[in-house]
Amino acid sequence: MKTIPPLLVALAFAAALPVVSAAQEVAPLRGEVGIDELNEAPPIVRLRSGRAFPRAYRQQPPLIPHRIAGYQIDLRVNKCLSCHDWPNNVEEGAPKISETHYVDRNGRPLDRVARTRWFCTQCHVPQTNAPSLVKNAFKNAKDLR
Repeated sequence: MKTIPPLLVALAFAAALPVVSAAQEVAPLRGEVGIDELNEAPPIVRLRSGRAFPRAYRQQPPLIPHRIAGYQIDLRVNKCLSCHDWPNNVEEGAPKISETHYVDRNGRPLDRVARTRWFCTQCHVPQTNAPSLVKNAFKNAKDLR
């Protein structure tokens, strides 16, 4: 089998890269502030508590409809489980964690939340009515019908 010289691979890769002009330059989210300067803090967005936002697509992780400031989630403790893990969810009136969170990476069922699902805020975030930081054309799945 014939090998391609590394220089040729590098040249082909460089030719495939898009050329970015000054007109296409991306504006930083922090604004026109030098890297060594402080900028104004973003406005505080109030959390929307109570009724949950509807999901935008079928497998979307549910948003958190309450404050979580001060919730401890680390290697030993997960505050979310005190309300959402079975059987606490019944006593607390909280939604139970999905059964998918009680399966390990090899598909074996577990009695406890899998460590691969331990850090809730990797997927679940508090719901807000915050404006989008960047323009996008996202549409809810139900709006595509």
